[in-house]
Amino acid sequence: MAAPTSSASPLFLREPEIRRGIELLYFGSAHITRSIDRGLARHGLGRAHHRALYFIARKPDMAVSDLLALLGITKQSLGRVLSELTERGYVEARPGERDRRQRLLRLTKEGEAFEAGLYDALRERLAAAYLEAGQGAVGGFWAVLQGLIPEEERPRIDALRG
Repeated sequence: MAAPTSSASPLFLREPEIRRGIELLYFGSAHITRSIDRGLARHGLGRAHHRALYFIARKPDMAVSDLLALLGITKQSLGRVLSELTERGYVEARPGERDRRQRLLRLTKEGEAFEAGLYDALRERLAAAYLEAGQGAVGGFWAVLQGLIPEEERPRIDALRG
């Protein structure tokens, strides 16, 4: 059953409604990421490491260039993150089959276990919120989040589902 929430005003494009959305997005994001921060901190890692682990887990054998485009960070920043994850035995890279210069990333068994633990914490938090909001609200939530992503970037994100 959906939790009682205040519904959006029919004038949902007014400043108070936009500000409420920004605030809810900010605080919701802060709370969901805090649910994994302790696990990351115990390993001396941060959120950038988690994002890399998460997307490598979603698409094993992802090219470094694809991960770079997906995360939207500098090559130097990603290089530092991947170096740390590789040194800790969470990520391994192998050359591409057609282009030997290409580096394809995948999680090691240790990396899979670590990422799965972080995912479980996120899943619990999000599943509880989905359950409270109800099925219809989840679809609306996805639509709003997708609307925040520029049209030209959506195919890259859609590819994660395939």
